[in-house]
Amino acid sequence: MSRELSYPDAGCTRRPYPQPLTDHWPDGYRLVLRREQLDVTDPAAGFLRLAKGILDWDLHRKAGLRVAASTPRAAPGVEMASGVGVGPLRYYAPCRVLWAEEPAVGDDGVPVPGQRAGFGYGTLKGHPEQGEEGFYAELDRDGKLIFRVAAYSRPANRVIAAGDFANRGVQAFITRRYLAAAYRLASGS
Repeated sequence: MSRELSYPDAGCTRRPYPQPLTDHWPDGYRLVLRREQLDVTDPAAGFLRLAKGILDWDLHRKAGLRVAASTPRAAPGVEMASGVGVGPLRYYAPCRVLWAEEPAVGDDGVPVPGQRAGFGYGTLKGHPEQGEEGFYAELDRDGKLIFRVAAYSRPANRVIAAGDFANRGVQAFITRRYLAAAYRLASGS
């Protein structure tokens, strides 16, 4: 039996293309909404590399996180934890994948423009935050490659809330690392 999510407002990161990621978020949470166009030589191939990297946990690993997951690929219901820190001071934050979207490709193996692939997970008890985060590879209708992160969160308890300034700093740092990792994945470097 799987553990319950640590927050009541689940599922808001599931946003199929072209649904916007800018509005309709639950009240009472801090939002992180990042959009980065990735200029790579072949955006279609970059989209496939990025989508695979997101779904295979490589985005997290390349951002410097340790990943403890029950499967090698994100899928609904999979529990995972991201590890932050060094050696014995590493803390693992548990989550459950709520949705995952594979890239759609045509008969020629080329991805169809106008789509998003990726996954979203929600926090479980033991995570310092309550909320959800989504990671998206997007190939827009014009063939541009875009990486997005959308998260809504709040401190899980009063102790975390007291040090929320530090928690926000860590969240911003990890988000910047995700952006750099997404470019490396998409460019194949």
